[in-house]
Amino acid sequence: MDEEQDQWIRVPVGDDAARWATRVRCRRVLFVVHNVTSATRLLDVLPLFDDDLGVQLLATCTGSSAFRSGVADLLAETGLPVLPWEQALATPVDLAISASFGGELGAIQGPLVVLSHGIGYTKRLAAPSTEHRAPSTEHRAPSTVADADAAASPQGASTPVFGLAPDWLLADGVPLADALVLSHPEQFDRLAAACPEALPTAVLAGDPCFDRMLAARPYRDRFRRALGVGRGQRLVLLNSTWSPQSLLGDGSGEGAGGGGGDDVLPALLPRLASELPADEYRVAAVLHPNVWHGHGPGQIRAWLDRARRAGLALIDPLEDWRQALLAADVVIGDHGSVTYYAAALGTPVLLGAAPVDSLDPDAPIAEFIRTAPGLDVRAPLRGQVDALIESHIPQPGPMRFTSSVPGEAAVRLRRAFYGLMAAPEPPGPALLLPLPVPDPEPALRTAPLYVLTRVLAGPKVVVTRYADPAREPAGAGEVHLAVHEDTRDPGQLGLADVVFRNGAPDDPRFGPPGRWAAEVLDQHPHSALAAYVTGPSSCVVRTRDGAVLRLAAGAEADADPAVYASAVHAWLAAGRTLAALVEDGLTVRTGSTDHHVVVAAEADGPTAGGTRQRPPLPYSS
Repeated sequence: MDEEQDQWIRVPVGDDAARWATRVRCRRVLFVVHNVTSATRLLDVLPLFDDDLGVQLLATCTGSSAFRSGVADLLAETGLPVLPWEQALATPVDLAISASFGGELGAIQGPLVVLSHGIGYTKRLAAPSTEHRAPSTEHRAPSTVADADAAASPQGASTPVFGLAPDWLLADGVPLADALVLSHPEQFDRLAAACPEALPTAVLAGDPCFDRMLAARPYRDRFRRALGVGRGQRLVLLNSTWSPQSLLGDGSGEGAGGGGGDDVLPALLPRLASELPADEYRVAAVLHPNVWHGHGPGQIRAWLDRARRAGLALIDPLEDWRQALLAADVVIGDHGSVTYYAAALGTPVLLGAAPVDSLDPDAPIAEFIRTAPGLDVRAPLRGQVDALIESHIPQPGPMRFTSSVPGEAAVRLRRAFYGLMAAPEPPGPALLLPLPVPDPEPALRTAPLYVLTRVLAGPKVVVTRYADPAREPAGAGEVHLAVHEDTRDPGQLGLADVVFRNGAPDDPRFGPPGRWAAEVLDQHPHSALAAYVTGPSSCVVRTRDGAVLRLAAGAEADADPAVYASAVHAWLAAGRTLAALVEDGLTVRTGSTDHHVVVAAEADGPTAGGTRQRPPLPYSS
């Protein structure tokens, strides 16, 4: 055995696998992974083989993608036996399933099914490299691209459409796949025009990814709560595919809304924080797996650090992006599949980047990109977002063209898979996995908060907060600065009127909340109030005069408890009394939403009087 074969697995496949395996008469189904992006679609269909004791699932990676990072970890998490690619080619299988055309797929020893890993075959892409498709003459090779310049160019009318052109579908004039899965009959028409030789392999089986989203729509409110979206808040979701032309890209080709290929995101991110009040909008981002694994998750977090400290949620590109899409009130996106999925779900879309020339002009997404509203990077953002949400009428095209058989992908795909294996389907129904509710991700803002307040009778305080605004926001009211103790800029703590932090009330590192608050006020003599946020609905505050109050959300109140602390500071700074708060509670208004807060005085604090009054200091960024 040579050094390469020494890395081959021996169970449940291999020359002597029958000696070691427990079930030896299983049919073999091989999942062929090109990169993390394609693997996400394979994970969608993996459960279709559940409960079949006659099937052994295997996985392999072609090694043909430029985006190789993350694949090994993903395959390890599946728990399936992973074959080195050369062993996968040497191992007869009963079925191979791929969601890409990368690698020597023609050399696989068994029937091959190819799925789309997006919303169908829509993008122009340079023809595949023959070195990855057929390293020797004994394997089928892809057809030769006559126009070398077209093959090198990522765009242009002469560049083939990925997944529909002969460059991808044929080897020596013969279809590479035994079954090419399509989601809508319009793809049959484009396939017939581009590569009629492959038409007999086409199978209409819908879109399993979209079906999972459709099935999860009743749980939208749960997804919103998991993402920290409260009553009256709007979730603005940024979405970017990969490439320089994308929303995250640094400019190439034509952008939307007058962007003209400009690098839009560096200017857009701080404006989102400056123009969208923190308690009325939640901002999150879904980035293509090729962005994550091409540049590295650590680099992505570094690029978006300031936005994250201002409250931006970075959504897991493998597990939670569909739930975020269902939760969104508006998507600022580009020409990628996720943006089109958003439109198919009826969600308003603003295009921040729209390179139409990279798309098949006959694909439905191209028409959508040509007609969808574009983000005007020079106009106020809040007005654009609110106007689109309030006037939005979902267009039927995206929903209709994403799948012509919604809800049927599981049944149709399993039928196709087992038909190619010439095997009976399991007796139970074909079912996809439901989308799980993500782990809670409240908006933790460690950037300085510019707080506008207006004190009304009631007691009621109107609070509008802006996280790390690039300039002083407009608006009437008194101003104060609230700063998280974990701010990256400790100099801001010396200017803060309110200092706060988040933590468990019994965290021994900080001591009891009241004691922590006393220490903070001693350390920062300029500050008038310290607040320890003990959970999603409560906090403990201490005033400069020594009063200790416990603030607890009343029925349906779901704002950030740090908002309640800022409201208490505003109330007391206006000369109002603690006694009124303890007796009547406090109503905090964010936007158009009222939150009733129960106020209780701790035993060691007085119930009358107020904080010392002084004019608010100007905000310092």
